[in-house]
Amino acid sequence: MSSVSDDRSRDRIFWHCRRGLLELDLLLQRFVARHLDALDDGQTAVFVELLEYDDNDLFDMVMKRAEPVNERLSPVLALLRDV
Repeated sequence: MSSVSDDRSRDRIFWHCRRGLLELDLLLQRFVARHLDALDDGQTAVFVELLEYDDNDLFDMVMKRAEPVNERLSPVLALLRDV
């Protein structure tokens, strides 16, 4: 069961996807539209953790200009890279 099953959790995630960097904002919006409902609790937690990164750092990881500090972020980051 996904941890975004309630509206408050979903709204909170949507809000955190609104970024100052337009390119990242668009990528996150596509990711949420395609994958959010299919993520399990662990993947959702990793996605929320990724959203805590600074815009430029997160964008660099998505664009493969930087590697994640923690390898457990890699599977969800790979999904982000595929949108």
